[in-house]
Amino acid sequence: MPGIATSQVEIVQVTRFGIWLASGDEEFWLDYRQYPWFQSTTIDAVCDVTEPSPGHYYWPRLDVDLEIEGLRNPESYPLIAK
Repeated sequence: MPGIATSQVEIVQVTRFGIWLASGDEEFWLDYRQYPWFQSTTIDAVCDVTEPSPGHYYWPRLDVDLEIEGLRNPESYPLIAK
């Protein structure tokens, strides 16, 4: 009997420069210069991340949505929120 497929998303490390997000077998570096929403908040808020649909990450306490394609290819998504 095959196991249940899970794609759990989690924050695996928080540093003074950014955070590491893991999803499935991929890890992404979110530098605070590009993702400033994560810098001046609590660890609890940063770690409260869900994946409401495949490749869509949502931080409800911060009201931040990110897509996996933007994390994989940040050069294709040059806008940074101010």
